[in-house]
Amino acid sequence: MPVKVLVVDDSAFFRQRVAAILNSDPRVELVGTAENGRVAIDKTRELKPDVITMDYEMPVMNGIAALAEIMRSTPTPVLMFSSLTYEGARITLEALDAGAVDFLPKSYEQMAPGKGKLEQVLIERILAVSRTRMGGLARSAPPPPSAAKPAVAPLSSRQPAAAPAPAASRPTRSAPRRDGPAAGSLAGSKCGLVIIGTSTGGPVAVQKILTQLPSSFPKPILIVQHMPKAFTGAFAERLNQQCQISVREAQDGDMLRPGLALLAPGGQQMLVEARGGGRVRIVDGDERLNYKPSVDVTFGSAARELGAKVLGIVLTGMGADGREGARMLKRNGSQVWAQNEESCVIFGMPQAIIQAELADYILDLNDVSATLQAVTGN
Repeated sequence: MPVKVLVVDDSAFFRQRVAAILNSDPRVELVGTAENGRVAIDKTRELKPDVITMDYEMPVMNGIAALAEIMRSTPTPVLMFSSLTYEGARITLEALDAGAVDFLPKSYEQMAPGKGKLEQVLIERILAVSRTRMGGLARSAPPPPSAAKPAVAPLSSRQPAAAPAPAASRPTRSAPRRDGPAAGSLAGSKCGLVIIGTSTGGPVAVQKILTQLPSSFPKPILIVQHMPKAFTGAFAERLNQQCQISVREAQDGDMLRPGLALLAPGGQQMLVEARGGGRVRIVDGDERLNYKPSVDVTFGSAARELGAKVLGIVLTGMGADGREGARMLKRNGSQVWAQNEESCVIFGMPQAIIQAELADYILDLNDVSATLQAVTGN
């Protein structure tokens, strides 16, 4: 059956253009449109779409308010349209916090007829979002920020009635342990760097992990999140305000140091160098690569430079970015963890790791931070 889509936007041109794209593909079905958030809430209840595309700036009720109400009353996967500006990034992060699954840049120029690439991206993204596990969108409030940092509204604003019990770690066939890594097993000389790779659903997942780490966390962390250039700076800034560890967007030459998480800048690639105690290099990278930044690129460079001293963690996201890089990490003696299906928004990236038998452990998102602290001796 085709994926049923509700299009929400105050621009008649944008509604018509998105509708035309959807009507051109038999895999999707346009079931309705709405010109503001209030109408969107009513039509969601009436039409029960599989996916909603949502604008932010609308009269009567904006997209964030409508999204929050939809998630409370009729949980439905939502794909946000966002402007590629700092303010657009801030709003998009709020939308992801409120329950949106993913986002696409909003460009009237690119939505003009004949822009085949964007049309294809929109259809593919809607199909992927339709497969979202709504349970993976559950939120929990982060701990209070450290006294040295100003308090801000948390990225996770909705709290579940009761926190889910931690799921047991599940080993792959190559990992016989069934109770997760042993405490201290990656401490000392074994693990010198933690690298987290993620895509769709990643901002909330990364926040959940990092906000639970203490300021004394003894390892440097690199984060590769699929995001446009305009978004990563705002994301890093927000995480830094919420976390006890330091978080910032990576710059060329940044040193790797304990308690510091560096986020790969959008539109570029982040490499690892061992010299000088360890640092990152930020480069433009190969235009043929689908992802900028790419988990494969960062994993691969870390494998070459650090050998067995890396822990790679692959979280929620569509596609298979990270699989080949994880293969290099494993070949050089490093460990790779994958998020379990039950706690993922999109299981694609972790699934690619697991199916290739590259995951040493499969962990529920709720368990990643505590397990990290245990195995690194923190």
